[in-house]
Amino acid sequence: MNLLATILVFAIVIYFQGFRVDLPITSTRYRGQRNSYPIKLFYTSNIPIILQSALVSNLYVISQMLAVKFHGNFFINLLGVWPDVHSGGSRSYPIGGLCYYLSPPETLTHVIEDPIHALLYILFMLGSCAFFSKTWIDVSGSSAKDVAKQLKEQQMVIAGYRNESMTHLLNRYIPTAAAFGGLCIGALSVLADLLGAIGSGTGILLAVTIIYQYFEIFIKEQSDIGSIFS
Repeated sequence: MNLLATILVFAIVIYFQGFRVDLPITSTRYRGQRNSYPIKLFYTSNIPIILQSALVSNLYVISQMLAVKFHGNFFINLLGVWPDVHSGGSRSYPIGGLCYYLSPPETLTHVIEDPIHALLYILFMLGSCAFFSKTWIDVSGSSAKDVAKQLKEQQMVIAGYRNESMTHLLNRYIPTAAAFGGLCIGALSVLADLLGAIGSGTGILLAVTIIYQYFEIFIKEQSDIGSIFS
């Protein structure tokens, strides 16, 4: 069952990787030179799930350290309650506090027993991934304004649009692709966790997206080699 769930998540992620909008671009320097600028659904790739995972991991570490130092403290327990934390237990799954509600349900049975936990976890995953994805385009130089500037520097324009109006057009696609793509990444991670896929949902998404990126690089290199020898 776990293997089938893993294969299903792999297939869904690869399927979504093909969703994109190709904007036709032309050169202002060489007449007739045309190309396309792809805006993928997963515009920020696996960055949202990496940032979300880092946030939760750091929160877990801080909570466990404080729980060891101030065992039984009411305010520390609000952040996270850990089993056998004072005696150095090996289990690292929270059983209470904020960390508990930000952690994935262990099984589908747990979802039925504690639907509030499942609901809060899903909302957190979807919201945080969408937020990190939307924020990343502004700090990484891949926002609509940055892309329009890059195209202008390469003396390329979107077909039918002037330099001044390219940013407005790109703003219709890039922020939406970033936010919705992050939302989909979060939803796929939740799906993998709930189906009991091998490993964590975050790990599976990272593995699939990285493998797919290398596959795209391989295909591009093969096409470039073919064009050189043809």
